[in-house]
Formats: sequence, structure tokens, C-alpha cells
Amino acid sequence: MKLRYGDIRKNEVINTYIRQADVSLAELGYTEHSFAHVTLVAEKAGYILQTLGYDERLIELAKIAGYMHDIGNLVNRVEHSQSGGIMAFRILDHLHFPPEETCMIVSAIGNHDEGTGVPVSPMAAALILADKSDVRRNRVRNQDISTFDIHDRVNYSVTHSDLRIDDTHTNIELTLKIDTEYSSVMDYFEIFLDRMILCRKAAERLGLTFKLTINDQPVI
Repeated sequence: MKLRYGDIRKNEVINTYIRQADVSLAELGYTEHSFAHVTLVAEKAGYILQTLGYDERLIELAKIAGYMHDIGNLVNRVEHSQSGGIMAFRILDHLHFPPEETCMIVSAIGNHDEGTGVPVSPMAAALILADKSDVRRNRVRNQDISTFDIHDRVNYSVTHSDLRIDDTHTNIELTLKIDTEYSSVMDYFEIFLDRMILCRKAAERLGLTFKLTINDQPVI
């Protein structure tokens, strides 16, 4: 029987890697990358492919890729997508995943980050969009607002975030509510411009147009 997303979520080896990767990022001062983030990314990646009518097994694999996509941070933040892909290969091989499924998951994980990522497949595109749209206040670990850097300010300023495909399946829109007391729209683009460009490319790979709305104003 083929393993499903629910099986992967119960795998304590994978969960240990997710947990410890987030511990490493906490030491570096990064936002939360633990179970809240990876679960949200998994569900959003699945939502994107399901909404567009992709095969049920591909949707399961996208959710698995989403759940495992950040384990490479255990090795190093730099090029964590590639190291994560290699780690995922070893795990999936030991779990006896079919090689073709392992290839799809590893490729998606290895291409999810804006530094080197390319939406090489529908799964990779869905993972990119799901990951890069997860901007929210409760990912900020630092509780001292007076010491926020720009990443803390931007994430803390986002009080609402929603990623949706429209009824005609032509647009995918990221809608944000930003509290401008903590960050401006310009601050958002200063640190996330490369991510938004990658989202545009990922949307195009899925036959969609990427749109960004901030505080009820169309931005992209």
C-alpha cells in the first residue's frame, strides 16, 4: 500500500528533523518554520492542485513535499532546498516510495526557494506558492517589538493572509491585511520581491495569473 500524507505526518523520524531544523532557525533569529508552517504549506499545496483538477495521488505527493520541504534547514539555511531534497530522497527511499514519486517530491523540495528555485513541475509550482504566501504575525518569535528587524516587522504587520484561486481558475490571489503601524507596503516588497517574482512564475506554470492585494489595493 502506498504511503499517504497522514502516514508521513505520523513518522517520528521526519518529525524529529522538522523539529530540530526549526530549533536551528530559532538560533539564527528566523521566523517559525515548524509544524504550523509546514502543515499550512502542505494543505495549501494540496488545495492548489485539487482546485485545478490534478490527480489525487499527485495531490497527496504535493502535501508530502510541503510537509517535508524545510528539513534541509537542519543542515544549514543556505541552500536548504537542495540539502532538504537530498534528505528527502534518503527518507523516501527507506520508506520504499516508488522512484517516480520520489523524483517528483525531491524535485519540488529542491526548487522551492527563491534563491535557486524554478517551478519545474505543477507540484513544484504549488509548493512555491504555498510556501511563499505564508506570511503572518504569529510566525514572529521575537516578543520585543523594539528590537524587531525588517523581517520581524513585516511578518508581524500581517494580520490576515489568504491565498485563493478564483472560480474561473484563471487567477491565484494572495490577499494581505497589513498593520502599517509596524511595516509599510514598501517594506514588504523590499524583502519579498524575489519571492513574489517566483510566485508569478509558479502561477504561470499552472496556467494562472498571480495577483497580490494588500489592504484592499491591487499591487500586482
